[in-house]
Amino acid sequence: MSTAEPAERAAELRATLDEASYRYYVLDDPTIEDAAYDRMLRELTDLEAAHPELVTPESPTQRVGAPPSTTFAPVRHDVPMLSLGNAFGHDELREFDARVRRGLGIGDVDPGVQYVCELKIDGLAISLRYEGRRFVRGATRGDGTTGEEVTANLRTVRAIPIRLRADPPGERLEVRGEVFMPRGAFAALNEQLEQAGKPLYANARNTAAGSVRQKDPAATAARNLSIWTYQVVGAAGLASHSESLDLLRELGFPVNPATRRVLGIDEVISFVDEWAEARKDLDYETDGIVVKVDSIAQQQQLGFVSRAPRWATAYKFPAQQVTTKLEEIEVYVGRTGALTPVAHVTPVSVGGTTVRNATLHNIEEIRRRDLRVGDTIVLQRAGDVIPEVVSAVLDARDGSEVIWEMPAACPACGTAAVREEGEVVWRCPNPWCPAQRIGGLLHFTGRGGMDVEGAGYAVVNQLIERGLLAEPADLYRLSIETLEGLDRFARKSAENLMGAIAGSRRRPLARILNALGIRHVGGQTALDLAAWLTREVPREEGEDETTWTRRVADRLRSAEAEALTAVFGIGRVVADGIADYFRAEQTRDTLHRLIDAGVVAEAPALGAAVETMEGPLSGKTLVVTGILAGFSRSEAEEAIRVAGGHPASSVSAKTDYLVAGDKAGSKLEKAEQLGVPILDEEAFRRLLT
Repeated sequence: MSTAEPAERAAELRATLDEASYRYYVLDDPTIEDAAYDRMLRELTDLEAAHPELVTPESPTQRVGAPPSTTFAPVRHDVPMLSLGNAFGHDELREFDARVRRGLGIGDVDPGVQYVCELKIDGLAISLRYEGRRFVRGATRGDGTTGEEVTANLRTVRAIPIRLRADPPGERLEVRGEVFMPRGAFAALNEQLEQAGKPLYANARNTAAGSVRQKDPAATAARNLSIWTYQVVGAAGLASHSESLDLLRELGFPVNPATRRVLGIDEVISFVDEWAEARKDLDYETDGIVVKVDSIAQQQQLGFVSRAPRWATAYKFPAQQVTTKLEEIEVYVGRTGALTPVAHVTPVSVGGTTVRNATLHNIEEIRRRDLRVGDTIVLQRAGDVIPEVVSAVLDARDGSEVIWEMPAACPACGTAAVREEGEVVWRCPNPWCPAQRIGGLLHFTGRGGMDVEGAGYAVVNQLIERGLLAEPADLYRLSIETLEGLDRFARKSAENLMGAIAGSRRRPLARILNALGIRHVGGQTALDLAAWLTREVPREEGEDETTWTRRVADRLRSAEAEALTAVFGIGRVVADGIADYFRAEQTRDTLHRLIDAGVVAEAPALGAAVETMEGPLSGKTLVVTGILAGFSRSEAEEAIRVAGGHPASSVSAKTDYLVAGDKAGSKLEKAEQLGVPILDEEAFRRLLT
């Protein structure tokens, strides 16, 4: 065979396979059998192996081929990936439409606004960059400003074109969409795990997100992910959003066929009602409807409020409820010593997730709802909210149900439990409690902390049991040889974990402070504290990061609670928690020992954490407590930030509003004592607009 012949055959195979993939994944109109596709792919693979010079980056054989990665590089989005405001129910959709009409100067008697309605896919938002026709970079949404580069993994998603079918408008194009795991693929994956005797995945959304962040692209490829695209960034000359969707289809991207252009809010509501039931028949999860003003000119006229567009909203479907059996109540010990009763229930599917456990919060909630072991109960889950027990089905009781009592001692160490004045939570006061230790170390290595990939429960537990890990600094004294001695830990696994540990030695100051697990200090408070420390301890000219970090640690260790209450966003309760942490014998030197082990902080931009955004809550501090039907805690706090407000973690005299959901507890009592205005969920939503 001449050199020209294999080159021609390879080109022919690539074209045929690309067309087959496009027909299958984008048009849902397969033209060849799977077996025929596999035979041609094998032929192309063999041809390229015999003639390496014929391999091209866009070849179907190159979707999987990148070596495993130990870290994901940060990617700063040129145009932020914004969050959307939420709408719950028809009335809030009409309120959104009224705001749009006012913003556009459209009266009640004028024709309705042209909208585009799209199914809100329950997956992972990603960004795809193309230079010319070539796919060159893929990234996760991250925090909206900075994501993670996952190009090699996204190349394995066959619905994503590696090469565009037509020339894009301009030299560079960015496309955004949602990667998801079809229900069939999710069910097949869990079936394989069950046959292998391994734990099952809880839901398709988290599985898809985890699949995109696999170190080995081959593992991502095996998960059979797919994508729907919904936005073009950087394409000039488009007059409407629906035109941009047509462009996506022309370039070879999958666009959800359920997407519809409608006129006026009544047609939007009809679309919402249609899919409230029809979504159950889809092969993927959807948790709502995204509504967008179609005209680009009108979008530009409406603009943005802080970080959310005024021309779009996300309608959330109501919470789904199911019944199941409360089989047992077990107490878990958290990293702060909190004893939390958890309901173990007969496994049941709700909101796309198989639920086996649900938090019961505290003994007062169990009593208030009159829950008993053996009860038939109503469970509900909305969005990303943790499944909650709504009520017991009293008519189903037969007398065999058992009233549950809170244990008098910590189930992990046997120490007598205590309840502080004004709190509803029982705690284990033993600072050496093994459950608190492992909880604290997992918090330290987790995504909100130092983000040490691979340092999960099984690994951390083994290290603790072998006496190799007692405090955070010990993590940075481990070696590859030490890790190789762990169960089921080969050399490569040890090298990967050591790489992740090494990569975590330098983190933003706020991340390090959050990782310490100081009581009452969450992500936002850590940002506020880091901003204050940066002002208190300015970095001197020529000063290295280790020296600066140590001076910061010295300042924090010596800070009195009274001084900390002057920090923006920090009240007396939080200040006491910080001061107590740096006074306690077992934790006062934790940060210094981390520095001794080689951990250093990046200095945040001055004032970055306290930057205010324009919006209806500008200059206001709000605390969220309890369970909200339409928001997870993180969603509510993000909504506050988008509206220009400041979400705090504890109630103080500085708090402007307390947003109180179901099971509000001690923060509600504190707000009432201090005279802080209290908002229910409906009032909170009104305040956001």
